[in-house]
Amino acid sequence: MSEIIAPRSVSFASLIQQFFTEYLVKQRAVSPRTIASYRDAMMLFLDFAHERLGKSPTALSLSDFDPDLILAFLDHLEIDRHNSVRSRNLRLTALRSFLKFAARRDVSSFYFIESALGVPMKRFERPMLGFLSREEMLAVLGQPGDTWTSKRDHLLLTLLYNTGARVSEIIGIRVCDVVLDVAACVHLLGKGRKQRSTPLWKSTVQEIRAWLKYNPTFGRDAALLPNRAGHAMTRGNVSQRLNIAVVKATEKFSSLSKRSISPHTIRHTTAMHLLQSGVDFSVIALWLGHESMITTHRYVEANLEMKTKALAKLQEPDTKMHLYHPADDELMQFLQSL
Repeated sequence: MSEIIAPRSVSFASLIQQFFTEYLVKQRAVSPRTIASYRDAMMLFLDFAHERLGKSPTALSLSDFDPDLILAFLDHLEIDRHNSVRSRNLRLTALRSFLKFAARRDVSSFYFIESALGVPMKRFERPMLGFLSREEMLAVLGQPGDTWTSKRDHLLLTLLYNTGARVSEIIGIRVCDVVLDVAACVHLLGKGRKQRSTPLWKSTVQEIRAWLKYNPTFGRDAALLPNRAGHAMTRGNVSQRLNIAVVKATEKFSSLSKRSISPHTIRHTTAMHLLQSGVDFSVIALWLGHESMITTHRYVEANLEMKTKALAKLQEPDTKMHLYHPADDELMQFLQSL
């Protein structure tokens, strides 16, 4: 009679390495941004576990991934690191992805993993989408100056508004990604390595031509919007340059100083202006690279002007209002006396 051999557990460190190098990179072929996000989540958790349990990362095991530790880690993100609920859930998504991978590699730890996977995502209220009016957007764009930085910043903001692209997509544009011929467009690499092409205004094409003429040394693979060192701009660079433009725009629209305006606000602005111009939902979804039409429909929720026009088309009912008089009931009297 053959002997039954119990499955051998895999070391925790080995599972981490396999998760990133084999699963995420080779099997899933996720983007570098996703790998960086998952890496940061794992490093934050390992540091927290080290402080809480007194174990080094290599000494940890899957049995340490109990719900109490994970919940304490998530509370730490919100309370101590002041992360938003959205960021909290993204960190949890990374941990859950690793645990699901580990469950297939280390069957002996399935019980611990199943318990850890029971930690739920935290629900939160989605804020209303913020966007700029056309006049406010034009004020933020301003006019390009004479310096290299001013010309680059104006083209940066113009492309953000023209394309409605995410920051990561804008800073990833290379010279070869721009088509300036008859069907002028820019090729964007979005989430999940999905590519899409977005048409360009004639004014944007002219500005790109002038920018490339101003920088004749740019190669085909060079970043279209580099920093002074010649490398692609970072998210922080883009936010900083936008903040400078917003400060200048407050001279014309003082109300902008009271608002939080990020590069993603410009993305919402592009979508809203397309919607207000009568562009179909499906076209806007393709324009912005939305995976689901539900995301696109959120712009209708935020557009009070469209709701008001729709309500004006609906005839009001001719209803006579009657005042409500509560019944003289003992139960009602009891409840009112509480």
